[in-house]
Amino acid sequence: MKRRNFLWYSSLFIAGCSATSTASRVSTVKLPEKIRFAITDVQGIDELKEKYDPFRAALEDVLETSVEFFPMDDLLTAASALQTNQLDLVWAGPSEYVTIHARTQATPLVSLIRSNYYAVLVVRADSGIQSLADLKGKTVDMWKVGSTASHLAGTKMLLDAGLMPQVDYKAVMTGENDLQSLRLGKVDALVSGNPRYRAALKALNASEQDYPIVARGELLPGDVFVLSSAFSSAVGAEIQARMLRGQNKLLQGIRSVESLAVRFPEDSQFSVANDADYDMIREAYRAIGQDKFL
Repeated sequence: MKRRNFLWYSSLFIAGCSATSTASRVSTVKLPEKIRFAITDVQGIDELKEKYDPFRAALEDVLETSVEFFPMDDLLTAASALQTNQLDLVWAGPSEYVTIHARTQATPLVSLIRSNYYAVLVVRADSGIQSLADLKGKTVDMWKVGSTASHLAGTKMLLDAGLMPQVDYKAVMTGENDLQSLRLGKVDALVSGNPRYRAALKALNASEQDYPIVARGELLPGDVFVLSSAFSSAVGAEIQARMLRGQNKLLQGIRSVESLAVRFPEDSQFSVANDADYDMIREAYRAIGQDKFL
């Protein structure tokens, strides 16, 4: 890991010294000297540095300004810090974005779209469950409350099949980031994000035949980078433009870390964020009676 990061930083330094950034040649908008940056699904500075320092360095290079990690304890920390001008830029998952957007005036800049980001509902091979309709009266593991690909996308998938949560099936949140609840017979089915399901199969040395997919959800909207409302629209537009132009470098920073490369495939891409794309997340929140998140 240390060697990989060293090589990444070396290449980044050489690239930065070899040419003047295109962004600086075509824009007169001045960015702040330091951007305080948080990631909603990471708690603590150690994990931030271990997994996301190559991306932070790439973002620093693309924006041509200092980027400093802002560690958080939970999601509410991000919303509060944005409101009190302690935080500038947040990388948020879809469900976290919806909550932050409801509580702050932060501006969505870019979305990080990935082709493998959808929910899968899986069962044991010997379960006899062959369709979503067979889940009536069954227990479904949805990992943890508010998780985008498990809880919210899973709820929407079952809603679309005519199954109401806690009426037609029982949803449980085991918090187990693997297939153990299913393997041990604690639940009848499990909803997972596709990358997490693939990683769990690998960890168990199992195959899709052992834990077949009964249904697959629609492609989920990407993670969102949101900017504090303390900045002008011109600064927001400039950060957005630079991230879009520099997305190859940003994606290299993400994929240089093995655990992130599993989640973000080579065809991942940044695009202009569109708030309406996240209405499916809001619909799922309403369906489970969690309007407070909206």
